[in-house]
Amino acid sequence: MKQAADFVLLIASVDRKGIVAAVSNSIVSQDCNIVESAQFRDCDNGRFFMRIAIASPADMTAERFSLAFAPVAATFELDWSIQNLKRKLRAMIMISQGGHCLNDLLYRTSTQRLPIDVTSVVSNHTTWQRRVEHDGIAFHHMPITPENKAEQEAKLLEMVEDQQVDLIILARYMQVLSDKLCQKLDGRVINIHHSFLPGFKGAKPYHRAHERGVKMVGATAHYVTADLDEGPIITQDVSIVDHSDTVEDLIAQGQDTESRVLARAVKLHSEHRVMLNGNRTVVFK
Repeated sequence: MKQAADFVLLIASVDRKGIVAAVSNSIVSQDCNIVESAQFRDCDNGRFFMRIAIASPADMTAERFSLAFAPVAATFELDWSIQNLKRKLRAMIMISQGGHCLNDLLYRTSTQRLPIDVTSVVSNHTTWQRRVEHDGIAFHHMPITPENKAEQEAKLLEMVEDQQVDLIILARYMQVLSDKLCQKLDGRVINIHHSFLPGFKGAKPYHRAHERGVKMVGATAHYVTADLDEGPIITQDVSIVDHSDTVEDLIAQGQDTESRVLARAVKLHSEHRVMLNGNRTVVFK
């Protein structure tokens, strides 16, 4: 049986000789065991990335590990963090009227397939209020208009702070976040959108795709930035369609793919397997 990890050490730096050896020696010197290790060197920019899952003594804390690891980090000028796997990320889900991604996330969370605690669901509609509250989760109705957008986003930031939210999941939330909000929540918001339909942006993309006879539909999960749907990609997938599929078939397949891709992205993020590399990501599986 695979030994369970207690912490994850994430490292990014300019690639230099000796990093792996020094990091490994520091971990062993703290009576910890490496149970999973992955690394990547980006030849385009000379950056080095590493993810190490660690099994530790019962009395180990992130603070204690950090104190002992600090000299190695300083020597090699590492950007690094230590994450406690025993603590689930606190996630806020934001939705509009489509519920396929929401239902999938709630099911996976309730069956322990996603390592997150859902603190609340926020929506600009009340369509899914009863569904959410049935699971004992707080539901917040926050309608958005051009006149109240700034005020509502300020309230949202207060909620994020009060609920100690680590991650915001835009599960088909059909409102554009302001540049200011995107900057304040940088690296903490994951969005899902239909992809592989680049010529069919805007309203009813599947209808327009059906008219053009597309042969695949898909979805992209990415971090949110001020550039709409242009943030660093975490994961993508597609499903194949053919001439016999109706618009409804395309929509159904697209929603299934969106749900699957979003859940995968949330799991990767929550297990601390995603690292930012400029406009791209390094995803350790």
